[in-house]
Amino acid sequence: MLPTTSPYTNGALGSRDAARHTAGAKRYKYLRRMLHLKQMDFEFAMWQMLYLFTSPQRVYRNFHYRKQTKDQWARDDPAFLVLLSIWLCVSTIGFGLVLDMGVLETLKLLLWVVFVDCIGVGLLISTLMWVITNKYLLKHPSRNFDVEWGYSFDVHLNAFYPLLVILHFLQLFFINHIAVINYDWFPGYFIGNTFWLISISYYLYITFLGYNALPFLNNTVVLLYPFALLGLLYVLSVSLGWNFTKGLCWFYKFRVQ
Repeated sequence: MLPTTSPYTNGALGSRDAARHTAGAKRYKYLRRMLHLKQMDFEFAMWQMLYLFTSPQRVYRNFHYRKQTKDQWARDDPAFLVLLSIWLCVSTIGFGLVLDMGVLETLKLLLWVVFVDCIGVGLLISTLMWVITNKYLLKHPSRNFDVEWGYSFDVHLNAFYPLLVILHFLQLFFINHIAVINYDWFPGYFIGNTFWLISISYYLYITFLGYNALPFLNNTVVLLYPFALLGLLYVLSVSLGWNFTKGLCWFYKFRVQ
């Protein structure tokens, strides 16, 4: 009698190895497309950026469609990441101008924001959410259904974009003008902290929508629990005169010294 393969021993390892190679091939294809602008759909990426503000649910419907047609939840087109990087660079240069930084200081700030705040923190948050969702939120834990790390990274990028636009672009016009957020007076820290409230609310809600869109996860409502802490922190900050934007400006200046 020929030996059979147990699904819990060598066969399982073989399946995992095959999946690993498949994931590696997908990552290679994704990174390779970053070198070919003509292969990227920037128009569709801009459409996603618009709807992340107005109707983020529509963005995640497209992720469902990608799963049905390409058998993966994560993006296979780096156009969104490229546009996000451009937004990040332009807004950081704007911060340098608003804070009266020199060319060298602005370049240092740009490197910090891109490689630490965006890439470093993004990889950390994505990995943390990937571990948490696969360990605690799967309906039926098995090797056949799990959250792709690339999808967790996409969810973070989706949630990060509105936060970036609000805190790193729209807020620039209020730091030294209009409401003068960078000073310790009530209109300043009220408007500044409200920017923070709105941007972090976008981040939490879009993150929730991202994982709630996966049919093999349950109890994703727990991802909305931080809203309670966020609301409490906002009320305390306005009541006690904490100015988050002034702290951010000080931190950025401290970084480039």
